[in-house]
Amino acid sequence: MAQKNLGEMSFLDHLEELRWLLVRSTTAVIIMACVTYFISDYLFDTIIFGPTRPTFFTYRYFCELSHQLGFADSICITEMPFIIQNTEMEGQVNIFVWMCILAGFILSFPYILWEVWKFISPALYEKEKKNAKVFIFTSSLLFFLGVLFGYYVVIPMSVNFVATFTISSVVHNQFTLDSYIGMVKTSILASGLFFELPIIIYFLTKLGLVTPEFLRKYWKYAVVIILIVAAIVTPPDVVSQTIVAIPMLLIYEVSILISKIVSTKNKKIENG
Repeated sequence: MAQKNLGEMSFLDHLEELRWLLVRSTTAVIIMACVTYFISDYLFDTIIFGPTRPTFFTYRYFCELSHQLGFADSICITEMPFIIQNTEMEGQVNIFVWMCILAGFILSFPYILWEVWKFISPALYEKEKKNAKVFIFTSSLLFFLGVLFGYYVVIPMSVNFVATFTISSVVHNQFTLDSYIGMVKTSILASGLFFELPIIIYFLTKLGLVTPEFLRKYWKYAVVIILIVAAIVTPPDVVSQTIVAIPMLLIYEVSILISKIVSTKNKKIENG
């Protein structure tokens, strides 16, 4: 079936739709941020600062895994030799507000996707418009998986590395609250958005901006970039880098597969 005639809406009409998309999405984020206010103690004490404790799930899991593999306590963590301090008068207030907003964004992400879908749906075929639920569910699932990956894998490895790394015994680690929270935000958002790569590749392929041949041609460069990223966010050991790199490589491979499927469908449509 033919696409909807986009000429029905002027450029200004599209800008107006985009403006209301941003307004509604921002409102949703603010509402969810207000909801997180009522659980802020749990948000900060248990979730945000959880990776700073040796009892955190990831540390315990790897400790148990080391025992099962016969490595004894080689990767067990018994202490975190650092403290987190606030050095700015309004530091804790600013962190409180922005972390509630971040939590609001994560919780409202499915709604934001729905708003985005409504905005782009006029440019899609009628059959594609019916896939709204699949799009929102899949995109939300990938995003949340990425957030969990960042929280349970990237953050603990980063915290463990910076906590135990020292250039001299006379230097003690005292991290600022802003630097710790910045690492948490970057790890979570970067992981969540990276896991959206298959969805992004899907639409880029639909638009003819990306082909599976292009993705496969530059596969080796993608591998190098992924390994570099994994090396930056993890301790300097092969095991940690592999744990982070493998899911990212799988995501890239899935993106290539999706691009190939979409490209094949596009060719069938063009050939009638």
